[in-house]
Amino acid sequence: MVRFKNRYVLCEVVSEDPRCRHCIEDRAVGLAVRDAIGRVHGDYGLACCSISFTVKYLNAYTGTVLLRCRKDSYRLLCSALPFVRQLESRNQRYPCLLNTLHVGGTIRTCQKFLIQYNRRQLLLLLQTCPNEEERRCIQKSLLSCSLTEEQSQSGDEEDDDGTE
Repeated sequence: MVRFKNRYVLCEVVSEDPRCRHCIEDRAVGLAVRDAIGRVHGDYGLACCSISFTVKYLNAYTGTVLLRCRKDSYRLLCSALPFVRQLESRNQRYPCLLNTLHVGGTIRTCQKFLIQYNRRQLLLLLQTCPNEEERRCIQKSLLSCSLTEEQSQSGDEEDDDGTE
């Protein structure tokens, strides 16, 4: 058997309309991207990208999309993403853009990048806070996403207490 290598493209849905993020579905994103590839690269580009193209992950709240395609055709996919201008879902058209954040060889590298990206965005929000209450809320969210080591240490202490 031959192993086919894939590339994973991590994108962000950018829209001025807040309803856009909550109403998008993976099928709508897939159709919009395929349509853009067909317009930009024609039948050849569409055929190359359609072989293993899928929407692997979609988070409607954060607007994060993870697309998978073959390694040979990921450049065709990335070059067509700026031409996605709208998403159609439930007979509604929402104007939006797909901003490419990262291209990785595995889903895990894209997840690691997304964690670092979100931390940087939270730090930028922390610097631009207008009042102290918002600053405390952001600091609390930053601490909650970075305390994995301390949580595992507290789990070890519970095991020690249970054995005594």
